[in-house]
Amino acid sequence: MNNILVLLESNKNSLKRVSLELITAAKSLSANNSAKIHGLLINADASNAAISAEYGLENVIVAKTGNAEYSSTANASVVAQVAKNINADVLLFAANSAGLEVAPRVAVKLSAGYIADCTALTVDNNQIMAKKPVYAGKALITTSVKTETKIFSLRPNVFTAQKADTVAQNVTEFTPVLSAADFSSKVVSLMKNEGKLDVLEADVVVSGGRGIKGPEHYHLIENLASALKGATGASRAVVDAGWRPHSEQVGQTGKTVSPTLYVACGISGAVQHLAGMSGSKTIVAINKDKDAPILKVCDYALVGDMFTILPILTEKIFEVTNK
Repeated sequence: MNNILVLLESNKNSLKRVSLELITAAKSLSANNSAKIHGLLINADASNAAISAEYGLENVIVAKTGNAEYSSTANASVVAQVAKNINADVLLFAANSAGLEVAPRVAVKLSAGYIADCTALTVDNNQIMAKKPVYAGKALITTSVKTETKIFSLRPNVFTAQKADTVAQNVTEFTPVLSAADFSSKVVSLMKNEGKLDVLEADVVVSGGRGIKGPEHYHLIENLASALKGATGASRAVVDAGWRPHSEQVGQTGKTVSPTLYVACGISGAVQHLAGMSGSKTIVAINKDKDAPILKVCDYALVGDMFTILPILTEKIFEVTNK
């Protein structure tokens, strides 16, 4: 292991928390072999990466695609070119929508082995061992990559970002060589509620299921999420019914989350949903069915009518947090 390249993601004037988690993971990998860590920012200013100095990132590379529109194919080409330029043999991505879209493309360009959705990385006899869930989260496997260049995407909220000695950053610019073919896929429009937390980034996620009975009752879920300063999620049944957008769906066909606290309201706990949230550190289930499958995997259960429980619980949390 000589050089580690971390793809950084900007968030307004800073970095997304998952990028800081990647830096911490990279530092743990380099602890015994002094591999050099490089952070790559694409189409963002170096000032966005300033906070990464507090987490020990010394080297930041800034690259511009020359196009304001986001393109996963162009970004993959940039990452591959930078990796070759610095001779990176380990690349780390976030296992979010952006990382999972770019990482496989980079793996093809670099003829690299790739392991997605990792929940742990360790070094054993100079070999990186990755742990990841399989079979819809029913089991965990530990595996490795045999190719010279290795690529991993890491699940958000699993690798805790840890501050290190603040360092002086060395910022360099990289000019990629791109063609029209590199922009074969691009985002032409984007609509986002800036005041709303993404379930992938949130420390707390409150999700509603079929038991909410209709979109007119979803304010109960939103109010509890607001009290806990968390994000609002939903089961597939709720999304399929058109009550909530797909961006909030948690599960095998939605987003995989690993928050500190996951509150499941009126969710039975089908295996497809459990696959998306079983990595949560603490799970609270609110359900009137004492035999619901989710009660077998939760840490705390409230058995009863959630239309009675949620308003009381929300009020009590607001009272405590506003003291």
